[in-house]
Amino acid sequence: MTRFLRHRLFWPVVILVALLALNLVFTDNFFRVQMKDGHLYGSLIDIVRFGAPLILVSIGMTLVIATSGIDLSVGSVVAIAGALACLRISDLGDQNSIGGVLGAVGIALALSAVLGVWNGLLVAGIGIQPIIATLILMVAGRGLAQLITDGQITTVNSSPYKLIGGGYWLTLPFSIIIVAVVFALTAFLTRRLALGLLIESVGGNAEASRLSGISARGVLITVYAFCGLCAGIAGLMISSNVSSADGNNAGLWIELDAILAVVIGGTSLAGGRFSLGGTVLGALIIQTLTTTIYSIGVPPETTLLFKALVVTIVCLLQSPAFREKAFHRRRRPQASSPVAEEKVRVSA
Repeated sequence: MTRFLRHRLFWPVVILVALLALNLVFTDNFFRVQMKDGHLYGSLIDIVRFGAPLILVSIGMTLVIATSGIDLSVGSVVAIAGALACLRISDLGDQNSIGGVLGAVGIALALSAVLGVWNGLLVAGIGIQPIIATLILMVAGRGLAQLITDGQITTVNSSPYKLIGGGYWLTLPFSIIIVAVVFALTAFLTRRLALGLLIESVGGNAEASRLSGISARGVLITVYAFCGLCAGIAGLMISSNVSSADGNNAGLWIELDAILAVVIGGTSLAGGRFSLGGTVLGALIIQTLTTTIYSIGVPPETTLLFKALVVTIVCLLQSPAFREKAFHRRRRPQASSPVAEEKVRVSA
């Protein structure tokens, strides 16, 4: 039992179960999943579907944080990808053209990866601190997204594009399938191949990794490019779900939720070892918390405070030092035996 209590994911699982139980009280048939017109519907399905963009961004953020870095620009990349894709689709003569939609999606994802490479070059090539390097794109990228949309909300009417964030395939929301594929591919590359060890090595000690023959720059550029790509896919999901792109609000503050999800999942901000499964669990906690806030009727002006309070509790419960002080009594000093006292007296 003690082994389970000490596991880094024990308390996040407890919090997630508690949130789900709280929703069961305030929402009728919360755990009910039913089939309608060949599609699965239910509150649990909605949590995963609406949390899919956050899960994607968090997966990319996990690898960046594992290298002892950070990426504050993912929210702007989300906005840029959605804005560029919607702009290209709106210019098509036939917005339902599969080829045209695929071309728009390809351009948006390519630009997202390039923006990630840009961050990687600033960090690995020039040596700028990750928080500063990505802060540049966080500010400039939001402006670029608004330039792409000309400061307006760009709307589209495209069934193929709608599939990405709001469609269904094999009875499941297509966004969930995309997340599952990205997660499986990332887990394979980092746990079955050497890439994961290289990332952890660079995050643990970049200089030692370089001296041992590892291309730290190449690893850093790769993870930042992957993080940008994940943010781009998330941007496509968000914009396609509402069939529009808002350069000002799309992906706003998603970078903070992603960092929280990674930390809740047990990955240290200092770099090194990381947990993809823990990150997904952390993202689900944040999305479930958002759903819970709406379910129990928390006033809108206190929503962020309530969310911060719950996240703080989760982080404290994960801290071994806090648990030691809060739940364990100080051990009383053992009374010395007569034999021991005699030995002390003789030696004196």
